[in-house]
Amino acid sequence: MPRRDETGPTAVAAAVTRIRPLTGDDLSDVVRIDAFHTGEAKPEYWNRMLRGFLGPSAGRGHVGLAAELDGNVAGFVLGDVRAFEFGSEPCGWILEIGVDPELARGGIASALLDEASRQLRATGISTIRTMVTRNNVPVLTFFRTNGFAAGPYVQLELRDDKEDTWPSP
Repeated sequence: MPRRDETGPTAVAAAVTRIRPLTGDDLSDVVRIDAFHTGEAKPEYWNRMLRGFLGPSAGRGHVGLAAELDGNVAGFVLGDVRAFEFGSEPCGWILEIGVDPELARGGIASALLDEASRQLRATGISTIRTMVTRNNVPVLTFFRTNGFAAGPYVQLELRDDKEDTWPSP
């Protein structure tokens, strides 16, 4: 695979030979790419995720795509259509997206996001969402550059940080 610094971002995006459905054979590449971004290899997690998206139980609205560069997986995306409580209509969700670190900022993630969005919209939904940690500026910038903006919901959580913070019965 050419390195980003040897080819330039435009050349990398142009060299993506195709975006295709993910397959079970892509598991090791997905684990490798994710491990770089998260700092931890999670083959069991990814095996479960891919089975859910690729297996016979995967329903309409599940999107699992790989970008290939010179016959190798350069990136992947998983998304689906779901509705939650609190009056949220069914919408698309980008659950996972990752690109080989050697090829970052080459347009691969944007190409994957474009195709995933097209497939999700083909189910009839008009909104696509994702969640990103507040301090992950590169990922926030990526989604904002690709047209995402703050939505109508605010995610809140109650944590048990091993302190006696829970109310007594």
